[in-house]
Amino acid sequence: MQNKKTIHYICISAIIAAAYVALTFFSNLFGLAYGPIQFRVSEVLTILPVFTPAAIPGLTVGCFIANIASFNALDMLFGTLATLIAALLTYWLRDIKLKGIPLLSFLPPVIVNAVIIGFEISWFFLPEGLSLWGFVISAIEVGIGQLVICYGLGTPFYMLIKKYKLF
Repeated sequence: MQNKKTIHYICISAIIAAAYVALTFFSNLFGLAYGPIQFRVSEVLTILPVFTPAAIPGLTVGCFIANIASFNALDMLFGTLATLIAALLTYWLRDIKLKGIPLLSFLPPVIVNAVIIGFEISWFFLPEGLSLWGFVISAIEVGIGQLVICYGLGTPFYMLIKKYKLF
């Protein structure tokens, strides 16, 4: 019985990873997957730790694979780290609900990505190097994209999953 649960967990993680990669590549068709301003459709999947812990490794592996296409080792490192931390926090906040929706758990991908990716961009990619204003601007740019996807698409996505009991 334990083997069946383990195989199920691995399969769910793999499906989430594959979906994350595919949706990131879809976003990239429109130039929205990489760079300081991102609207990765795949980030809607960051709400999945609310439903299953299998989403944590799925999102992390999916982000790493998707970031290979950025041809940037720093993005592979920082993006993957941000996704792992955000997924863990999302999972830990899943039981705090406002009007039946775990809206607080949608926030970690926004904040963690804004801080970590904002730092990465301002430290490594801005001509002046790390500066307070460079960091703030980069964090706001990343955070806005995350906010739009995580709440704008994430809330209806959550309702759809809940309605059809997909997890």
